[in-house]
Amino acid sequence: MLNISHISKTFNPGTVNEKKAITDLSLHLKPGDFVTIIGSNGAGKSTLFNAVAGSFLTDSGSIVLDGKDVTFMPEFKRARMIGRLFQDPMRGSAPGMTIEENLALAAGSGGWFSHVSPADKKRFRDRLALLDMGLEERMKQPVGLLSGGQRQALTLLMATMNPPKLLLLDEHTAALDPGTAEKVLKLTRDIVAEHKITTMMVTHNMNQALELGNRTLMMDSGNIVLDIKGKEREGLTVKDLLLKFKAGAGKNLDNDRILLS
Repeated sequence: MLNISHISKTFNPGTVNEKKAITDLSLHLKPGDFVTIIGSNGAGKSTLFNAVAGSFLTDSGSIVLDGKDVTFMPEFKRARMIGRLFQDPMRGSAPGMTIEENLALAAGSGGWFSHVSPADKKRFRDRLALLDMGLEERMKQPVGLLSGGQRQALTLLMATMNPPKLLLLDEHTAALDPGTAEKVLKLTRDIVAEHKITTMMVTHNMNQALELGNRTLMMDSGNIVLDIKGKEREGLTVKDLLLKFKAGAGKNLDNDRILLS
């Protein structure tokens, strides 16, 4: 489904600010895989997502999505196949437009510049009702008036309104309060399962990394040092994960945010 072969990326090459963000990284995802990714700051997690999404071109290697080579495809064209959520709830929706208009744009229904059909309105209401936030009764309200949690939940609906081939979740609940984060995670799990969407999710929570999905990756210094799935992953504890990271990376995980989570 997703084949990443030997990609590398160095920022500011040949300068004092040179940074090797990804080094000879390869990864294969099967259709329907739900992969959780964990690693310290600077491990290369967001850079990997940016490479897959087309935010920049890699220095070497190739990226094939659903049998199509997207290595040199512009980001806006890849966006038709890839849904993405960021840590910042303010990204991913247009604050000056209504909830209905945002959903219409995401669904390809035209939004503010075109008539939204009664069938589309019913579809939007039904999807919003899944959030259990009362947003189905506020479809004419500007998105900018919503809370961070409400906007992130709405963005998740927008990203999956027309199920993408690949969903990238970059710590999409990290900025939310615990109750809202749990609600968005449950919605994420339900939507991914319903549409069998191939998903990659960055998280700083090691328990989430082991509980969600069917596969867990750990990254360090721009590469994957641990890839756990199947029976090896079943019953694995956070302590086991830390020991495996040390064996794979040759050092202890020292990120306080991850350890304290």
